[in-house]
Amino acid sequence: MKVFLISVLVLFGAGISMAQSTVMVKGIVKNEQQEVLEGVTVSFGKSVTHTDSTGSYSIKGYDKNISFRLLGYSEKNIPLNPGNKTEIQLNITLNRDSHSLDAVTVTGKNQSDITLRIDPKLLQSFPSVSGNFEAILKMLPGVSSNNELSSQYAVRGGNFDENLIYINDIEIYRPLLVRNGQQEGLSFINPELVSSAGFSAGGFDARYGDKLSSVLDVRYNKPDLTEVILSAGLIGLSGTVKIPHKSGFLLLGARNKTNESILKSQQVKGSYQPEFYDFQGLYQQDVSKKLSFSLFGGYNLAVFKLVPKERETTFGTIDRQMRLHIDFEGQELDKYKSAFGAFTAQYQPSPSLRLKWINSLFSNSEKETFDIEGNYIFDEVQPGLPGAPDVHVNRGIGSSFEHARNHLNADIYSSEVRAYWQQGFSSYEAGIKAQYNRISDQLNEFRLIDSAGYVLPNQDGPLELTDVVSAENSINTNLYTAYLQNTISLSPRFDITAGIRGSYDSYTKEWLLSPRLSARHRINNDFSMRYAAGVYSQPPFYRELRNYNGSLNPQSRAQRSLHFIAESDYSFTGLGTKLTFNSSLYYKKLDRLIPYKVENLRIRYFADQQSKGYAAGADFSLSGEFVENLTSIFRLSLLKTAEDIRNDYYFVKDASGAERKVEPGYLKRPTDQRINFSAFFQDKLLKSPTYKAHLNILYGSALPVGPPQSERWQDKFKIPAYKRVDLGFSKDFTDKNDGGKSRLSAYFDALIVYAEIFNLFNINNTVSYLWIKDVSNNQYAVPDYLTSRQLNLKIVAKIK
Repeated sequence: MKVFLISVLVLFGAGISMAQSTVMVKGIVKNEQQEVLEGVTVSFGKSVTHTDSTGSYSIKGYDKNISFRLLGYSEKNIPLNPGNKTEIQLNITLNRDSHSLDAVTVTGKNQSDITLRIDPKLLQSFPSVSGNFEAILKMLPGVSSNNELSSQYAVRGGNFDENLIYINDIEIYRPLLVRNGQQEGLSFINPELVSSAGFSAGGFDARYGDKLSSVLDVRYNKPDLTEVILSAGLIGLSGTVKIPHKSGFLLLGARNKTNESILKSQQVKGSYQPEFYDFQGLYQQDVSKKLSFSLFGGYNLAVFKLVPKERETTFGTIDRQMRLHIDFEGQELDKYKSAFGAFTAQYQPSPSLRLKWINSLFSNSEKETFDIEGNYIFDEVQPGLPGAPDVHVNRGIGSSFEHARNHLNADIYSSEVRAYWQQGFSSYEAGIKAQYNRISDQLNEFRLIDSAGYVLPNQDGPLELTDVVSAENSINTNLYTAYLQNTISLSPRFDITAGIRGSYDSYTKEWLLSPRLSARHRINNDFSMRYAAGVYSQPPFYRELRNYNGSLNPQSRAQRSLHFIAESDYSFTGLGTKLTFNSSLYYKKLDRLIPYKVENLRIRYFADQQSKGYAAGADFSLSGEFVENLTSIFRLSLLKTAEDIRNDYYFVKDASGAERKVEPGYLKRPTDQRINFSAFFQDKLLKSPTYKAHLNILYGSALPVGPPQSERWQDKFKIPAYKRVDLGFSKDFTDKNDGGKSRLSAYFDALIVYAEIFNLFNINNTVSYLWIKDVSNNQYAVPDYLTSRQLNLKIVAKIK
């Protein structure tokens, strides 16, 4: 720690000593469509900076030329003759490289923090059941997701709770009670409002918060033109309005999701009544050249009602098939409401100093209620002789009853001040934040199984309940965080970022320090390397505190991860086009972990246990325009992650009946998915280029799993590999190659019709298991399958 702090002080001192009284150049960088460009490298002599989310830059230096460079655009060098001027205003337009990428590329958001940049327009042609922005993340290195209905994702061995999401520097929180994908509706990110997005799978800077795995940084920025976007399809509707004006802008978005037809393709047959809505608005006003403010608000509602009728699942092998048939009575009704509001003020007293004040309120109200009775018959199906019917051997008969009355309210208030300062060769950033969390939770759920002596042995007295959770929790916590970081350009091609992040949690009463260091070396315009190391500490929010029975663990502590990452980015010409190859090697040393199980989307922690572990792997991706103006992406991720739970053991008996103590040691973590592969390929008809095809392929290898209410060392079963192919077709009637453009272009910027086939090969993917026992007390894992093949149609119109 001492060595790191000394390094930080040396870097800060070096930045100050290099400051010179030179010419200040500032301005805005845009593309040919007059869209602001973030992350543009600006070099002026020995000084280097990057444009921010508004496309603005300011830099001091002295040289005859100033250069602007961004991957995917032609580099521009501008000669300067400042004369006696001490400040120059220089706005630049970059032209797109004819062989450049148009979607997911790697570029620096600042001098050394490389993140994957995501083109939000790519999602429009991406065939996705959920329709959420997060669907495109499944194409990125290190990301895995085995549920097409959900926007949740895991990154490099972490779970769903370990990912940060920001919109305009405001942290976004997800509902906590959602337990399966069919309950989840629209994610908070509105794809039509997104101007830019960046993603980091690890090794991110101190400016970002305290989570173990990843950060998604989304920006809603000022549009260039007034635009109305309408979208209508079989599974959803949306409307977006973008209005810029001289001193600000207004963004409005409304979405509705009606995926009833998708849910009806699942195993459980019945009446599905999902209602998903999302409304968002952002207003920004420039009071003066130095002062601006913005108001940002949103409301997200998910109502899921199910009246189940029956379920039939057949599984096993060709020679031995098992079949479970259940007749249901009762219903499930869930409601998840999220309201959000934020006020941001920004003040720039000088070209080199900018201050930002962010205030936000996030409120979640969640209700989960169900009373469902199921009468089941469990048979073994043996193939009969030719011409004879199959033989059914009964393995169990009985009934079950599931009950829940769960109510959770979570309110998160926060206020943060950030400062940005450019001084010579260095850029500085600092922030301090106070957050207050108020959470109340009422849990009451149980499960009863009665199979006339088959599942529960004959016994006197009442039947025993299983999966009993009964608790009433209320916690109020304060979280204080602060960070400081400095990026210094040691040369035009070598940058270092050093930062430190500190926090105090009033619940755990912990003071935490997280030093982080990264370096980027641009060997040439086509090849760069990045190295990063840092400490990432995650204080428990709420779910990590809660045991299986609903009680809280007051002794819980922050989980911790130490990242070591090496990444490379190489652009080259191949197959007649410009390609980009990205590779990453990483190792994460995990400490003070809280073990958990994953049941569909529900994470259930062993809050009173602690473990240590690791995650190691490699990510590779290749992207490029294999077909002109259509980007394709291929990705391969390799991973191994395991944990050793403290003081865990069990006893086994040997042949003589003597007991022997066994310490399990390192166990596969629930996210130990060794191989992940994805491909997104686009093509178009040679003679009719307005007709395009969009193919999405996903593969994720098997995941470890075990029975509920069991210890982690018993997770020796496997969820089979996830395999899915989605195919979409589109036609743009305003495409320049279409004869109708001359008529439609007067009314529309774009008019596109999509036809999509989800789960093209109708593969039964398993998301979780229903565990039952037969008459011999043998336990079986009955697979819960995801969605089957489905057709979707939609129209997207962008009105002038």
